[in-house]
Amino acid sequence: MNDDCLKLKNQLCFPIYACSREITRAYKPYLEKLNLTYTQYLVMMVLWEQKEVTVKSLGNSLCLDSGTLTPLLKKLENKGFAKRARAVDDERSLLVSLTNEGEKLKVKARTVPIAMGGCVDLSEDDVKQLRTILARILDNLGR
Repeated sequence: MNDDCLKLKNQLCFPIYACSREITRAYKPYLEKLNLTYTQYLVMMVLWEQKEVTVKSLGNSLCLDSGTLTPLLKKLENKGFAKRARAVDDERSLLVSLTNEGEKLKVKARTVPIAMGGCVDLSEDDVKQLRTILARILDNLGR
């Protein structure tokens, strides 16, 4: 049996992992201006789009478990960007809502995707194709 399958250069996972780390690092200076971490930014994008979601739905959207989300949501709540409350119709369900401060942050956040677009030299077609391939990988992995 050949050991080529164990060479780093032959792995698909490594360039995906390395790109993820580098992209997250590139976001950092822009998100620091908003007082957000990258993961908090992802949560805020869901809230800006949906205004209110259950923790379970949020976790599904972001591929995060409640153990990761709980401290993250507490920090967003302490910053005044989000609030958590039990659903009136189902006490077991915890809702996360966008606050007025969180909505105001959205205006400032509009500069982030524009700035990040300049960091990666890909055509619009390349971006669409890459997004499609990565979504397929996530689907195949059972996301």
